[in-house]
Amino acid sequence: MFCPNCGTQNDDAARFCGNCGRPFSGQAPQAVATAAPAAAQKPLQYKIFGDNLPAVSIRLDVGESIYTQSGGMTWMDAGITMETNMKGGLGKSLGRMFTGESLFMATYTATRPDQEIVIASSFPGNIAPLQLNGNTIIAQKSAFLCAQPAVTLSAYVTKGLKAGLFGGEGFVLQRLTGNGTAMIEIDGSLVERILAPGEVIRVDTGNVAAFEETVQYQVEMVKGFKNILFGGEGLFLTTLTGPGKVWLQTMTLPGFAKSLIPFLPKPSN
Repeated sequence: MFCPNCGTQNDDAARFCGNCGRPFSGQAPQAVATAAPAAAQKPLQYKIFGDNLPAVSIRLDVGESIYTQSGGMTWMDAGITMETNMKGGLGKSLGRMFTGESLFMATYTATRPDQEIVIASSFPGNIAPLQLNGNTIIAQKSAFLCAQPAVTLSAYVTKGLKAGLFGGEGFVLQRLTGNGTAMIEIDGSLVERILAPGEVIRVDTGNVAAFEETVQYQVEMVKGFKNILFGGEGLFLTTLTGPGKVWLQTMTLPGFAKSLIPFLPKPSN
């Protein structure tokens, strides 16, 4: 069920909201679940700025909230309050840690009209806004930036041994579901593709930023002896099969860090 106060999704049997603590006594779960999505569908007012060092400015009205990982806020107006909590409980918080996020989340709520909060990306690249309407989007590790309370962030375990070992992101990815707007961080430049049913795109490992859950995510070995030795793309490629939307990135952090190694000062003997 969704909390009618803050919009957070809770278990149907919950007696209190895990985010704001509001009791559910005397309310039927169906009534709560019906009321909350309508409130969560209010468009989030935001503006992304900063070119390749991006940040997002979000305007909140009274009672509106967003949440981000602990320490994610850059600046905010005085009419915004912060509440730090293990959103979703200890189990979900530990699961988020495996996806590259912090154990604690911070929820920011406006107590005055038209309050601004700014959240900056942690590395060069882009910020991609995702609009969820009950669908699910799978994102790379550490991609999550912020979201409205009706959007749930959890861990997603990849299917198949090859996808976990050679897909470039490991076995645990991030899962975003619910109703509302979420922001994710993209390495380098962003390209969005919509795949038709059965349409296939092959991507170098690590360059997949996110994809809808309807997209089939697999890893395949590069064919051909010369391709393996001299192709420069490694042994494996990620295969995405439609239908659904995918978000691709032109850079990977490990690749960027590797390119800087020759220019780093070496310790003197």
